Amino acid sequence: MELEFEPGRNIAMKIPAHEYESTVRFYREVLKFKDITGNAVGDTPKFEFGDKVLWLDCMPGLSQSEIWLEVVVSDIDKASEYLKEQGCHRRDEIEPLPDGFKAFWISSPTNIIHLVSSTGE
Repeated sequence: MELEFEPGRNIAMKIPAHEYESTVRFYREVLKFKDITGNAVGDTPKFEFGDKVLWLDCMPGLSQSEIWLEVVVSDIDKASEYLKEQGCHRRDEIEPLPDGFKAFWISSPTNIIHLVSSTGE
């Protein structure tokens, strides 16, 4: 079976703290995107973005916003080896992942962060 990468469902916007509230307001009140944020205090704001989920993450110390994308693959170990062979840089230091979550971080040649995760996750 050939290794296939597919777009994931999640897009994360990492937002500097000084722009965070106005950005959340923009998506919630100006564009009026459907808010699918959970009910717990402190839940990260999430919005429907077509067939994707747009996560708005506050990142103190960040100077400008970044977009992070998710890519899914059926064989995470094979994907890791393949991407290494292709010269892709692992960026696992970028953000901790939950224990047992079959995924890892890479960056594109233009430093866009991608979460590579197993389709079974």
